[in-house]
Amino acid sequence: MAEKPFACTTCGKCFRQKSELARHHKTHTKPFLCSVCGKCFNQKTGLMRHLRIHSGEKPFSCSICGKCFRNKQHMVEHERIHTGEKPFSCSDCGKCFRIRNNLYVHKRIHTGERPFSCPECEKCFTQRSDLMVHKRSHTGEKPYPCPDCGKCFTRKRSLVEHQRIHTGEKPYSCADCGKCFNQKQALVVHRRIHTKEKPYPCLTCGKRFNQKHALIVHQRKHTGEKPYSCAECGKRFIQLQTLIAHQRSHTGERPFSCAECGKRFIQKQSLMAHQRLHTGNKA
Repeated sequence: MAEKPFACTTCGKCFRQKSELARHHKTHTKPFLCSVCGKCFNQKTGLMRHLRIHSGEKPFSCSICGKCFRNKQHMVEHERIHTGEKPFSCSDCGKCFRIRNNLYVHKRIHTGERPFSCPECEKCFTQRSDLMVHKRSHTGEKPYPCPDCGKCFTRKRSLVEHQRIHTGEKPYSCADCGKCFNQKQALVVHRRIHTKEKPYPCLTCGKRFNQKHALIVHQRKHTGEKPYSCAECGKRFIQLQTLIAHQRSHTGERPFSCAECGKRFIQKQSLMAHQRLHTGNKA
């Protein structure tokens, strides 16, 4: 084994060359100091990248859409949105990713690793960002307010998706039928209409569903669970929507009206059945 005569006085790690030891020392000392906020870096390049946060400089622009970035690597990763390139593949399931770190996080699904735990309830997460959001369930913090209606959110992503209600933006379109959606997950679920994919099976009866929520509701038929109770009469229901419709029997509200004759109904299904009297459609 090659001799390593140069030892670090801080941690004891040894190196073959003095220059390697000098570079290593910087990991302890971090000699590059940001004059604006005081954050330290062990490499000058790291400090230079960091300074762009304060200056607002974004010297790297996407050659396709012109969007600008502080970091070249972030620009490269962004450009893959346009090219569709996903160079990082999972060796376990073959799923591909645009960003290397997303692959690292994904692989924790296979290994079962959840390195980030909540100090309040000990619930564990695969990503630090998910832990930070979860902590807000204990503190009640919702740091992202909507400037249009004031509604607050725990995640910035949730705010961005919510704001599309106000702007009408629907950036996710179905390649089969052209229908557009304001959330990517809504498009993913919709696509299953075309692919006939039903990835959520009931372990009790084998029936399959295209949405996880539909499976959860279905399983209550087997367990007998009825988590939604009426505050007026105590009657319990499997689905929240069924409870909401039931409560109208107490309030007298009939929000669904027939465009032909004006008759009003408690439930949308009752209106649709009534409208067949006008159309003559008995299906």
